Amino acid sequence: MASKASIEKIQALIKTHKVFVASKSYCPYCAKAKATLRSFDAKDVFVIELDQLADGADLQEALQEITGQRTVPNIFIGGEHIGGNSDLDAIKSNGELEAKLKAAGAI
Repeated sequence: MASKASIEKIQALIKTHKVFVASKSYCPYCAKAKATLRSFDAKDVFVIELDQLADGADLQEALQEITGQRTVPNIFIGGEHIGGNSDLDAIKSNGELEAKLKAAGAI
């Protein structure tokens, strides 16, 4: 179970940033998701690399409690949980990603 502080930290990051990505530096799916977001020249994309943070494991636990998703990347746009890289690819393919980024004020 994640600490209350970690849950509050994650919730604040989701609320504060137009796009929030929980990532791990060595994860190829995370790299692909970050590249997809960069391809839209999205602003205020905040990425945390869980494997490089002392409290990364607790933050990942907090993300699982908040979203039900334990894997990374864990992506939020405009406060909405998108999911992982395959979910990001799906909304990119059907044309929803650009609209979501615009609605969030990220592009």
